[in-house]
Amino acid sequence: MCVMSDKSFRTLGNLKSHQRIHSGERPYTCNVCDKSFKWLQTLKLHQRIHTENRPYACNACDKSFRLLQTLKVHQRMHSGDLPYACLECNKSFRQLGNLQRHQHRHSGERPYSYGTCKKSFTEQGYLKKHQRMHSGERPYSCDICNKSFTEQGHLKLHQRIHTGDRPYACVECKKSFRHSGQLKVHQRIHRGERPYSCDICNKSFTQQSTMKVHQRVHNGGRPYSCNVCNKLFKALCNLQSHLLIHSEERPFTCGVCGKSFKEPKNLKLHRHTHTEG
Repeated sequence: MCVMSDKSFRTLGNLKSHQRIHSGERPYTCNVCDKSFKWLQTLKLHQRIHTENRPYACNACDKSFRLLQTLKVHQRMHSGDLPYACLECNKSFRQLGNLQRHQHRHSGERPYSYGTCKKSFTEQGYLKKHQRMHSGERPYSCDICNKSFTEQGHLKLHQRIHTGDRPYACVECKKSFRHSGQLKVHQRIHRGERPYSCDICNKSFTQQSTMKVHQRVHNGGRPYSCNVCNKLFKALCNLQSHLLIHSEERPFTCGVCGKSFKEPKNLKLHRHTHTEG
């Protein structure tokens, strides 16, 4: 029996292993980076970082993981399983940690604050992201095009543009998407769900952002201005398309002949020249 916690064990070995929690002893050391661990099994899991050993593979997308538990959490992305539900609002999550962070919103607790602007956050991660706004730091850089980002998640989403990876597939029509948010919005098409309604004309939309753009028809809002000719636009995507007029950039390229265009509609028209006749 452990004299510190009164917990009992079947074997002396299990007792000694448990006592390291109290003593802080870390007898197992990694021979690559000298990091030490309380238990041999934890060391073996750690060593996979150095060997790139990822023995647990997802049978849906072939992505592999070092830990079985990480694989199980990942598989919920494909199954849609969200086992951790908030008792306040019934919102559910894949991981317990995500639920615990969400619950700060209901409690009003914002324990992480930034001294410069006094803004506070429910999570330390949000605070770190916010601090980069002040510092201008963009530590995550794409190794293909060198575009940099404030968050690693944003970099991963961006890299799918280069790799063509679309891991989120619709079970109804098999259409796939780069991130889960796009899939959720798409699935509303099959369900006929249009949860966002204009309070002026009652027209409904699958996305809140689309509704906000629509409302500018009623209020005349054109918040996006061209810094070259001062032309105004209702939607950011319209401004981005317009800016190509002023630049030499031609991002839309024909896969047959390599000819490039400033706008996707011009590329579509051009493609007909390869199919006609």
